[in-house]
Amino acid sequence: MTKTALITGASRGLGLALARSLAADGWRLILTARGADTLRPVADGLGALALPGDVADPVHRDRLAHAVRDHGGLDLLVNNASGLGAVPLPPLAGYPLDVFEDLFRANVLAPLALVQTFLPTLRERRGAVVNISSDAAVEAYEGWGGYGATKAALDQLSNVLAVEEPEVAVWWVDPGEMNTTMLADAVGPDDAAAAPGPETVVPTLRQLIEERPASGRVSHS
Repeated sequence: MTKTALITGASRGLGLALARSLAADGWRLILTARGADTLRPVADGLGALALPGDVADPVHRDRLAHAVRDHGGLDLLVNNASGLGAVPLPPLAGYPLDVFEDLFRANVLAPLALVQTFLPTLRERRGAVVNISSDAAVEAYEGWGGYGATKAALDQLSNVLAVEEPEVAVWWVDPGEMNTTMLADAVGPDDAAAAPGPETVVPTLRQLIEERPASGRVSHS
């Protein structure tokens, strides 16, 4: 039976790299990201369904739910889409609270909402959830308090979900530094260029998906 994956933030970076790998192995893909102009060519090239939009928007999440139903269910949910927050990275003492609230909506509420939406089909198909985390969730990096707090919250949601849903594999993955647009926005393009490409993380993700180890936090190294 052909397996189906929904990948958020799939137009670039790690989401795109994973989508390419899964497509090469015959997975049916539903891809979403905010930039339609970038997402559609990617999806067309992979034979995937493109549904551009913001996962923080409940109307868009409903569209994703309809698409999954039309595809007969879901085997893998990858919560990769993520916001960075205020840039330049501010100290917590001056962090704009409206930006902080929006960041939690994108990085914590949206992944949980998608999990809630797709748990019935993931339970039925003994599926899996991959939540992309960060070392900023567990380390104290100056300026990264807002982003790190959202990833710490996502880690704990994943941790509890793994206990509550034993039929569903749940992994929260710290990919380490990657040469992505987000990292370039945070530290500058020159420093970001020194980091490994996101494709280097894909073997770690594929190993989880194929071998299905126990749920837990995974650090790519």
